[in-house]
Amino acid sequence: MNERIKLVEQYFEDEMSVSEVALQYGVSRKTVHKWLNRFRQSGRAGLEELSRAPHHQAHAISREMEQSILEWKTKKPLWGAPKIHAKLLELPECPSESTVSNVLARRGLSRKVRRRGAAVPTEGPLAHCQQANQVWCADFKGHFRTADGERCDPLTITDGYSRYLLRCQGMSGSTGAEAVKPWFIATFREYGMPELMRTDNGTPFASVGLGGLSALAVWWIRLRIGLERIMPGHPEQNGRHERMHRTLKEATATPPRSTLNMQQRAFDAFRQEYNYERPHEALGQQPPAKFYVASRRDYPERLPEQQGYPDGWQKRRVLPAGWIKWKGRTVQITKALIGQEIGLQPVDEGRWGVYFETVELGLWDERKPRVQRLKTLNSAQRTL
Repeated sequence: MNERIKLVEQYFEDEMSVSEVALQYGVSRKTVHKWLNRFRQSGRAGLEELSRAPHHQAHAISREMEQSILEWKTKKPLWGAPKIHAKLLELPECPSESTVSNVLARRGLSRKVRRRGAAVPTEGPLAHCQQANQVWCADFKGHFRTADGERCDPLTITDGYSRYLLRCQGMSGSTGAEAVKPWFIATFREYGMPELMRTDNGTPFASVGLGGLSALAVWWIRLRIGLERIMPGHPEQNGRHERMHRTLKEATATPPRSTLNMQQRAFDAFRQEYNYERPHEALGQQPPAKFYVASRRDYPERLPEQQGYPDGWQKRRVLPAGWIKWKGRTVQITKALIGQEIGLQPVDEGRWGVYFETVELGLWDERKPRVQRLKTLNSAQRTL
């Protein structure tokens, strides 16, 4: 700016020619004429640098398209640019995902998510979901209270492959096996049964007893549903389900509804949108309903008979206190198996492998009072 002022002053005060000024300042005569003309028109203000930004963007979206983006954001305030972009793909001249993101940012409708460091994955025999109903995931979303003070514990069940939300039921009061079992029955009747059920180690899905069995887990085994449990303290092993919980909380419990009935209506509306409308990035921006089909394994209204044990095994019925009789003495098993028959596989002299159907519970040495627990669940896969 100072050099331009000197150039102009020297031209007028010293009565120098344009060529002489251009030579002295090392610029072209065209440049000297430009600054002289700007000074004549606007004075010193004309010597300031002007913006070189184009007046019109060559690839700017139309007002109609921007309005469509804002309308989708109004209808779906929890959706970000990827999901809104997926809904605009059918329109002519659809903008890029980054353009959608820029529109939302300019209007203050987006927020930057602070990414947390990823935990180191834990090795485990968890099945890789390759088709619908291979693995279902079940859990309780953290409890909260509705506006009238009633406690709500949302029971959630999803299909691990398609992410389809099979059940979201707000429960008040007990969350034990007897309270949740009717909701699993309703889900099995509607969608059939999975091959495996993946849960954490909390009640009512598991216990601290032998084999980690709970009454609910025993019922699943009798239905020929295998058990999968994530490692304690490693919710990332059930990451798909946990991610759904975060979305569920944002959409339905921030803030909670006024009553439990109103909260359930919010859960039901969320299920409809989540399954049939909301694009899912891991599914190529398609909703889960595009990938889910009901299971071919129908729910049996009558519990199947227990699977038998091979010849040469000892069989014992678990008595009401959770123990079995053995050569005039009692051996504690677990109360979860009261009324069920277990099998004891001979290993070597005085040592027995303890099984409930296909699930290995532990190793029992007759010289010791208790069954030695296994460190990991092995529902695997012994064929009877």
